[in-house]
Amino acid sequence: MLAIITLLLPFFGLIVIGYIAARAVKQPAEALGYMNVFIVYAALPALFFKLVAATPFHDLTRIDFIASDIGATYLLFAVLFAIGLLVRRATFGDSTIQAFGGSYGNIGYMGPGLALIAFGEAAAVPVALIVCLENAMHFIVAPAMMALAGGDRRKRGEVAIGVVRSVMLHPFILSTIAGFLVAGFEWPIPAAASRLVDMLAQAAAPCALFAMGATLALRPIRRVPVEIGYLAMAKLIVHPLLVYGVLTAVGGFEPVWVHAAMLLAALPTATNVFVISQHYGLWQERASATILITTLLSVVTLPLFLYLIELGLFPV
Repeated sequence: MLAIITLLLPFFGLIVIGYIAARAVKQPAEALGYMNVFIVYAALPALFFKLVAATPFHDLTRIDFIASDIGATYLLFAVLFAIGLLVRRATFGDSTIQAFGGSYGNIGYMGPGLALIAFGEAAAVPVALIVCLENAMHFIVAPAMMALAGGDRRKRGEVAIGVVRSVMLHPFILSTIAGFLVAGFEWPIPAAASRLVDMLAQAAAPCALFAMGATLALRPIRRVPVEIGYLAMAKLIVHPLLVYGVLTAVGGFEPVWVHAAMLLAALPTATNVFVISQHYGLWQERASATILITTLLSVVTLPLFLYLIELGLFPV
Protein backbone atom coordinates (compact mmCIF):
# COMPACT_ATOMS: atom_id res chain seq x y z
CA MET A 1 0.00 0.00 0.00
CA LEU A 2 2.85 2.38 0.80
CA ALA A 3 4.28 1.84 -2.70
CA ILE A 4 0.92 2.73 -4.26
CA ILE A 5 0.61 5.89 -2.15
CA THR A 6 4.15 6.82 -3.17
CA LEU A 7 3.19 6.27 -6.81
CA LEU A 8 0.15 8.54 -6.54
CA LEU A 9 1.75 11.32 -4.50
CA PRO A 10 3.39 13.10 -7.47
CA PHE A 11 0.05 13.21 -9.29
CA PHE A 12 -1.94 14.66 -6.44
CA GLY A 13 1.10 16.78 -5.53
CA LEU A 14 0.94 18.50 -8.92
CA ILE A 15 -2.76 19.18 -8.42
CA VAL A 16 -2.05 20.66 -4.98
CA ILE A 17 0.79 22.81 -6.38
CA GLY A 18 -1.53 24.15 -9.07
CA TYR A 19 -4.21 24.84 -6.46
CA ILE A 20 -1.80 26.68 -4.15
CA ALA A 21 -0.28 28.67 -7.00
CA ALA A 22 -3.69 29.84 -8.21
CA ARG A 23 -4.76 30.83 -4.69
CA ALA A 24 -1.47 32.67 -4.04
CA VAL A 25 -1.06 34.53 -7.33
CA LYS A 26 -4.74 35.55 -7.66
CA GLN A 27 -4.81 35.42 -11.44
CA PRO A 28 -8.23 35.31 -13.16
CA ALA A 29 -9.46 32.09 -14.72
CA GLU A 30 -8.71 33.51 -18.16
CA ALA A 31 -4.99 33.37 -17.33
CA LEU A 32 -5.14 29.60 -17.82
CA GLY A 33 -6.31 30.01 -21.38
CA TYR A 34 -3.12 29.40 -23.30
CA MET A 35 -1.94 26.71 -20.91
CA ASN A 36 -5.15 24.80 -21.60
CA VAL A 37 -4.64 25.39 -25.33
CA PHE A 38 -1.16 23.90 -25.05
CA ILE A 39 -2.47 20.87 -23.14
CA VAL A 40 -5.45 20.14 -25.39
CA TYR A 41 -3.93 21.06 -28.76
CA ALA A 42 -0.30 20.01 -28.35
CA ALA A 43 0.78 18.00 -25.29
CA LEU A 44 -2.02 15.44 -24.91
CA PRO A 45 -2.44 14.87 -28.68
CA ALA A 46 1.32 14.22 -28.90
CA LEU A 47 1.02 11.69 -26.07
CA PHE A 48 -1.90 9.88 -27.74
CA PHE A 49 -0.12 9.87 -31.10
CA LYS A 50 3.01 8.44 -29.51
CA LEU A 51 1.09 5.68 -27.70
CA VAL A 52 -0.97 4.64 -30.70
CA ALA A 53 1.77 4.90 -33.34
CA ALA A 54 4.02 2.53 -31.37
CA THR A 55 1.31 -0.14 -31.03
CA PRO A 56 0.80 -3.19 -33.28
CA PHE A 57 -2.16 -2.44 -35.51
CA HIS A 58 -4.15 -5.55 -34.54
CA ASP A 59 -4.28 -4.29 -30.92
CA LEU A 60 -5.84 -1.04 -32.10
CA THR A 61 -8.87 -2.75 -33.66
CA ARG A 62 -10.35 -4.23 -30.48
CA ILE A 63 -13.88 -3.02 -31.07
CA ASP A 64 -15.12 -5.50 -28.46
CA PHE A 65 -13.05 -3.81 -25.77
CA ILE A 66 -14.01 -0.23 -26.44
CA ALA A 67 -17.68 -1.13 -27.02
CA SER A 68 -17.79 -2.96 -23.67
CA ASP A 69 -16.10 -0.09 -21.81
CA ILE A 70 -18.32 2.61 -23.34
CA GLY A 71 -21.37 0.38 -22.82
CA ALA A 72 -20.61 0.15 -19.09
CA THR A 73 -20.10 3.92 -18.84
CA TYR A 74 -23.36 4.76 -20.58
CA LEU A 75 -25.29 2.15 -18.64
CA LEU A 76 -24.27 4.08 -15.52
CA PHE A 77 -25.09 7.37 -17.30
CA ALA A 78 -28.60 6.11 -18.12
CA VAL A 79 -29.25 4.99 -14.53
CA LEU A 80 -28.09 8.32 -13.08
CA PHE A 81 -30.12 10.25 -15.65
CA ALA A 82 -33.23 8.25 -14.71
CA ILE A 83 -32.62 8.90 -11.00
CA GLY A 84 -32.25 12.63 -11.62
CA LEU A 85 -35.33 12.86 -13.84
CA LEU A 86 -37.73 10.42 -12.15
CA VAL A 87 -36.62 10.32 -8.51
CA ARG A 88 -35.09 13.75 -7.90
CA ARG A 89 -37.61 15.40 -10.28
CA ALA A 90 -34.85 17.49 -11.87
CA THR A 91 -35.23 18.99 -15.33
CA PHE A 92 -34.08 17.09 -18.40
CA GLY A 93 -31.02 19.34 -18.74
CA ASP A 94 -30.03 19.19 -15.07
CA SER A 95 -30.46 15.40 -15.08
CA THR A 96 -28.09 15.22 -18.03
CA ILE A 97 -25.37 17.22 -16.24
CA GLN A 98 -25.85 15.15 -13.09
CA ALA A 99 -25.47 11.94 -15.10
CA PHE A 100 -22.24 13.24 -16.62
CA GLY A 101 -21.06 14.17 -13.12
CA GLY A 102 -21.35 10.54 -12.05
CA SER A 103 -20.02 8.87 -15.20
CA TYR A 104 -17.60 11.23 -17.04
CA GLY A 105 -14.17 10.82 -15.47
CA ASN A 106 -11.07 12.98 -15.78
CA ILE A 107 -9.56 10.48 -18.20
CA GLY A 108 -7.82 13.04 -20.39
CA TYR A 109 -5.85 14.96 -17.76
CA MET A 110 -5.21 12.22 -15.18
CA GLY A 111 -5.63 8.95 -17.03
CA PRO A 112 -2.64 8.46 -19.36
CA GLY A 113 0.16 9.39 -16.96
CA LEU A 114 -1.33 7.54 -14.00
CA ALA A 115 -2.12 4.35 -15.93
CA LEU A 116 1.31 4.21 -17.56
CA ILE A 117 3.07 4.56 -14.23
CA ALA A 118 0.76 2.05 -12.50
CA PHE A 119 0.72 -0.63 -15.22
CA GLY A 120 3.57 0.22 -17.60
CA GLU A 121 3.63 0.54 -21.39
CA ALA A 122 1.24 -2.42 -21.73
CA ALA A 123 -1.55 -0.06 -20.65
CA ALA A 124 -0.86 2.39 -23.49
CA VAL A 125 -3.30 0.95 -26.02
CA PRO A 126 -6.40 0.55 -23.82
CA VAL A 127 -5.78 3.99 -22.31
CA ALA A 128 -5.50 5.66 -25.72
CA LEU A 129 -8.62 3.88 -27.01
CA ILE A 130 -10.69 4.76 -23.95
CA VAL A 131 -9.60 8.39 -23.74
CA CYS A 132 -10.16 9.15 -27.41
CA LEU A 133 -13.29 7.16 -28.16
CA GLU A 134 -15.04 7.78 -24.85
CA ASN A 135 -14.39 11.50 -25.19
CA ALA A 136 -15.79 11.31 -28.72
CA MET A 137 -18.97 9.76 -27.32
CA HIS A 138 -19.26 12.54 -24.73
CA PHE A 139 -18.90 15.13 -27.51
CA ILE A 140 -21.83 13.44 -29.26
CA VAL A 141 -24.11 12.72 -26.31
CA ALA A 142 -23.88 16.12 -24.57
CA PRO A 143 -25.19 18.30 -27.44
CA ALA A 144 -27.69 15.62 -28.46
CA MET A 145 -29.19 15.49 -24.95
CA MET A 146 -29.23 19.27 -24.68
CA ALA A 147 -30.98 19.52 -28.04
CA LEU A 148 -33.66 17.14 -26.71
CA ALA A 149 -33.89 19.22 -23.54
CA GLY A 150 -34.44 22.38 -25.54
CA GLY A 151 -31.27 23.96 -24.17
CA ASP A 152 -29.72 24.10 -27.61
CA ARG A 153 -31.86 26.38 -29.75
CA ARG A 154 -30.09 25.62 -33.02
CA LYS A 155 -31.84 23.68 -35.76
CA ARG A 156 -31.34 19.92 -35.74
CA GLY A 157 -29.18 20.04 -38.84
CA GLU A 158 -26.93 22.68 -37.27
CA VAL A 159 -26.65 20.59 -34.09
CA ALA A 160 -25.70 17.50 -36.13
CA ILE A 161 -23.07 19.42 -38.11
CA GLY A 162 -21.68 20.89 -34.89
CA VAL A 163 -21.42 17.43 -33.33
CA VAL A 164 -19.60 15.97 -36.35
CA ARG A 165 -17.24 18.95 -36.47
CA SER A 166 -16.45 18.82 -32.73
CA VAL A 167 -15.71 15.08 -32.94
CA MET A 168 -13.77 14.88 -36.17
CA LEU A 169 -11.74 18.05 -35.64
CA HIS A 170 -10.89 17.50 -31.99
CA PRO A 171 -7.11 17.24 -31.43
CA PHE A 172 -7.45 13.98 -29.46
CA ILE A 173 -9.30 12.34 -32.34
CA LEU A 174 -7.02 13.72 -35.06
CA SER A 175 -3.87 12.63 -33.21
CA THR A 176 -5.31 9.16 -32.66
CA ILE A 177 -6.21 8.83 -36.34
CA ALA A 178 -2.67 9.90 -37.25
CA GLY A 179 -1.31 7.28 -34.86
CA PHE A 180 -3.55 4.62 -36.44
CA LEU A 181 -2.21 5.50 -39.89
CA VAL A 182 1.42 5.37 -38.76
CA ALA A 183 0.86 2.05 -37.01
CA GLY A 184 -1.18 0.55 -39.84
CA PHE A 185 1.18 1.48 -42.67
CA GLU A 186 4.30 1.21 -40.49
CA TRP A 187 5.50 4.61 -41.62
CA PRO A 188 8.83 5.67 -40.12
CA ILE A 189 8.81 8.86 -38.06
CA PRO A 190 11.74 11.26 -38.74
CA ALA A 191 14.10 11.62 -35.78
CA ALA A 192 13.45 15.36 -35.35
CA ALA A 193 9.67 14.87 -35.39
CA SER A 194 9.99 11.99 -32.93
CA ARG A 195 11.97 14.14 -30.50
CA LEU A 196 9.38 16.93 -30.75
CA VAL A 197 6.56 14.47 -30.04
CA ASP A 198 8.50 13.09 -27.05
CA MET A 199 9.03 16.58 -25.60
CA LEU A 200 5.35 17.44 -25.93
CA ALA A 201 4.23 14.07 -24.56
CA GLN A 202 6.45 14.39 -21.50
CA ALA A 203 4.87 17.77 -20.72
CA ALA A 204 1.30 16.45 -20.92
CA ALA A 205 0.79 15.02 -17.43
CA PRO A 206 2.57 17.75 -15.39
CA CYS A 207 0.88 20.60 -17.22
CA ALA A 208 -2.55 18.95 -17.20
CA LEU A 209 -2.45 18.19 -13.47
CA PHE A 210 -1.14 21.65 -12.57
CA ALA A 211 -3.88 23.27 -14.69
CA MET A 212 -6.45 21.03 -13.05
CA GLY A 213 -5.38 22.17 -9.58
CA ALA A 214 -5.46 25.81 -10.61
CA THR A 215 -8.90 25.36 -12.14
CA LEU A 216 -10.23 23.84 -8.92
CA ALA A 217 -8.85 26.79 -6.94
CA LEU A 218 -10.59 29.27 -9.23
CA ARG A 219 -13.95 27.52 -8.76
CA PRO A 220 -14.49 27.42 -4.98
CA ILE A 221 -17.45 25.51 -3.58
CA ARG A 222 -20.43 27.83 -3.23
CA ARG A 223 -23.23 25.30 -3.44
CA VAL A 224 -22.90 21.63 -2.54
CA PRO A 225 -25.44 19.53 -4.44
CA VAL A 226 -27.66 17.26 -2.39
CA GLU A 227 -27.00 14.67 -5.10
CA ILE A 228 -23.28 14.56 -4.31
CA GLY A 229 -23.66 11.49 -2.07
CA TYR A 230 -24.83 9.11 -4.76
CA LEU A 231 -22.98 10.87 -7.60
CA ALA A 232 -19.62 10.52 -5.82
CA MET A 233 -20.39 6.88 -4.98
CA ALA A 234 -21.36 6.20 -8.58
CA LYS A 235 -18.27 7.85 -10.04
CA LEU A 236 -15.59 6.60 -7.67
CA ILE A 237 -16.92 3.16 -6.68
CA VAL A 238 -19.74 1.92 -8.92
CA HIS A 239 -18.21 2.99 -12.23
CA PRO A 240 -14.94 0.99 -11.92
CA LEU A 241 -16.80 -2.03 -10.53
CA LEU A 242 -19.29 -1.88 -13.40
CA VAL A 243 -16.50 -1.60 -15.99
CA TYR A 244 -14.76 -4.59 -14.39
CA GLY A 245 -17.97 -6.62 -14.40
CA VAL A 246 -18.80 -5.90 -18.04
CA LEU A 247 -15.27 -6.51 -19.35
CA THR A 248 -14.87 -9.78 -17.45
CA ALA A 249 -18.33 -10.91 -18.56
CA VAL A 250 -17.44 -10.28 -22.22
CA GLY A 251 -14.01 -11.88 -21.68
CA GLY A 252 -10.99 -12.27 -23.91
CA PHE A 253 -9.05 -9.25 -22.65
CA GLU A 254 -5.59 -9.09 -21.12
CA PRO A 255 -5.61 -8.35 -17.37
CA VAL A 256 -3.73 -5.09 -17.86
CA TRP A 257 -6.45 -3.89 -20.27
CA VAL A 258 -9.20 -4.60 -17.76
CA HIS A 259 -7.29 -3.07 -14.86
CA ALA A 260 -6.36 0.04 -16.86
CA ALA A 261 -10.03 0.48 -17.79
CA MET A 262 -10.97 0.11 -14.11
CA LEU A 263 -8.42 2.74 -13.12
CA LEU A 264 -9.72 5.23 -15.68
CA ALA A 265 -13.28 4.56 -14.54
CA ALA A 266 -12.25 5.24 -10.93
CA LEU A 267 -11.00 8.76 -11.72
CA PRO A 268 -12.93 11.77 -10.35
CA THR A 269 -15.41 13.81 -12.34
CA ALA A 270 -13.95 15.54 -15.39
CA THR A 271 -13.54 19.30 -15.49
CA ASN A 272 -15.34 19.13 -18.84
CA VAL A 273 -18.57 18.53 -16.92
CA PHE A 274 -18.35 22.11 -15.65
CA VAL A 275 -17.57 23.30 -19.19
CA ILE A 276 -20.72 21.57 -20.45
CA SER A 277 -22.82 22.98 -17.60
CA GLN A 278 -21.43 26.48 -18.16
CA HIS A 279 -22.03 26.31 -21.90
CA TYR A 280 -25.71 25.52 -21.42
CA GLY A 281 -26.20 27.55 -18.21
CA LEU A 282 -27.33 24.56 -16.13
CA TRP A 283 -26.27 23.22 -12.69
CA GLN A 284 -23.02 25.23 -12.85
CA GLU A 285 -22.04 25.78 -9.20
CA ARG A 286 -23.05 22.24 -8.27
CA ALA A 287 -21.08 20.80 -11.19
CA SER A 288 -18.01 22.68 -9.96
CA ALA A 289 -18.58 21.35 -6.42
CA THR A 290 -18.97 17.80 -7.74
CA ILE A 291 -15.61 18.01 -9.51
CA LEU A 292 -13.82 19.32 -6.44
CA ILE A 293 -15.43 16.90 -3.97
CA THR A 294 -14.87 13.79 -6.12
CA THR A 295 -11.26 14.86 -6.70
CA LEU A 296 -10.69 15.15 -2.95
CA LEU A 297 -12.37 11.80 -2.27
CA SER A 298 -10.31 10.11 -5.00
CA VAL A 299 -7.21 10.69 -2.86
CA VAL A 300 -8.59 7.78 -0.80
CA THR A 301 -10.45 5.70 -3.38
CA LEU A 302 -7.76 5.55 -6.09
CA PRO A 303 -5.05 4.07 -3.84
CA LEU A 304 -7.63 1.63 -2.49
CA PHE A 305 -8.54 0.34 -5.96
CA LEU A 306 -4.90 0.03 -6.99
CA TYR A 307 -4.14 -1.83 -3.77
CA LEU A 308 -7.03 -4.25 -4.31
CA ILE A 309 -5.87 -4.85 -7.89
CA GLU A 310 -2.36 -5.52 -6.63
CA LEU A 311 -3.74 -8.04 -4.10
CA GLY A 312 -5.40 -9.94 -6.94
CA LEU A 313 -8.98 -9.26 -5.82
CA PHE A 314 -10.00 -8.37 -9.39
CA PRO A 315 -8.90 -11.44 -11.34
CA VAL A 316 -9.36 -11.62 -15.09
